[in-house]
Parts: sequence; structure tokens; C-alpha cells
Amino acid sequence: MFLSNSLRATRKGLTSPLCRNLVARSSAIRLISTAEPDSLTWTDFFKLRKQERRINVGSSIFTALVGCNISWAYLSNMEIDPTQMILGFDPLVVISAGLIASGCIGYLFGPLIGTQVFSLKNKQALTDFNLKNKEFLKHIIRNRVDASSQSFSNPVPDYYGEKIGSVREYRQWLRDCHSYQRKAKEFL
Repeated sequence: MFLSNSLRATRKGLTSPLCRNLVARSSAIRLISTAEPDSLTWTDFFKLRKQERRINVGSSIFTALVGCNISWAYLSNMEIDPTQMILGFDPLVVISAGLIASGCIGYLFGPLIGTQVFSLKNKQALTDFNLKNKEFLKHIIRNRVDASSQSFSNPVPDYYGEKIGSVREYRQWLRDCHSYQRKAKEFL
């Protein structure tokens, strides 16, 4: 009723400041009431973030094992002369280094697959998650400390915020950052 009266007043040509104020307020109330509430809370965001991290680590371990197995399948079928040096090294050392390198490369490809698995698993909350993640990273960038004054007695508290897994841990991280800044000012 309030909204319809203010709209009628505007349509009739009543352009007093009071009527314009009422119309502006009613449209603002309408925008607030029709806007979707933020469906992803910070607690849910941190749960999804932990899930994404676990999926990425699991896929990294899986791809490292696959990389090692593929290189082992290739290297086990090669005929190697133990008396011939490969690039000036013993063949066993070169084969071992190749296995380790293929495992490391496989481990680095893990997050590519893990991110895709996480995206497929959480399609509905993915846009909200990405928005919250951007907002969270802006908070981290704004509140992180200057690492140029670190020392053994005053280490930097989690510069990238990777270990933050809940709102409580975020608040603790903020306290740690403030104490770091205080110590850096006192001792310099």
C-alpha cells in the first residue's frame, strides 16, 4: 500500500521532495527485498575451501603415482648397458632421477584435475564460492603484513593465508598480523 501510494503520487505529477524521498525509499526497499540473500556463509565457504584443498592434494598424489608408473613402464622395457654412462652418470642414477622427475611433474598436474573435479562436484555453489574467494583474498591482501622486517624471533604469520580454515582462524591470523606489526615497530 505504501509503495502504491508513493507511485501514484509520482504519476500524478506531485514532485515535492517528500514524495521523491518516499519513492526513492520504496524503490530501495524493493531492491533489497528482491535481491537474493547471500546463500554461502563464511563457514560454508571455509568448508568448501578445505574440500577443494583436499581434492587437489588427493589428485596430486594420484597423478604423481600415475606419472611414476608410466615412466616405470617405459624404463623397465628399455635395454640399458650398465657399463655405458648416460650423460656422464651411472644409468641407475639417471633412471632414478627420471622416476622422481616424472612423479614431481605428475604432482604438479594434480591441481589441474582436482580443480575440475571440485567444479563438477559443486556446480551450484561455484559462483558464490568464487565471489567469496575473491572477497577473502582481498581481505588477505589488505591485512597482510610487510615481510621485509621479518626475523627469526618475529616470523611472518602465514603471508598468503593458506592455513586459514575458519572464521576463528582468520581472526587469530588478524591478531597475529597486528602483533607482528607491533613487534616490527618496537624493534626497528
